[in-house]
Amino acid sequence: MKNKIIFVVSLLFGLMFINAGLNKFFNYMPMPDDIPKNMVKLMTAFMEIVWLMPLVGFAEFLGGLLFAIPKTRAHGAIVIFPVMIGILLTNIISAPSGLPIVLVLLAINLWIIYENKEKYFVLIK
Repeated sequence: MKNKIIFVVSLLFGLMFINAGLNKFFNYMPMPDDIPKNMVKLMTAFMEIVWLMPLVGFAEFLGGLLFAIPKTRAHGAIVIFPVMIGILLTNIISAPSGLPIVLVLLAINLWIIYENKEKYFVLIK
């Protein structure tokens, strides 16, 4: 039962990040109208650094893809982790209303990292 739950949660998590990454390249999701002004200012600043959003988009896409596949899930969790920290800090500073969703996503990422901790011991040795 636990493996089925992990599979479904990981698949949804991975698909969400694949979608977010692709959106950074193709801009197919419209921006909401009620974005706080400081968030608009922050996103405008991020867009000024022309290589930043493609890099984040690539990390989200690759991490989401790896996360959704059971064999590569441990690698995907590590790729997504720095992106999650950036999302967390952005929401703490600029848009606290999105914090509950971010905390759930961070918890999922940390759960998968914990479940695969033996695969990371090779990196420590």
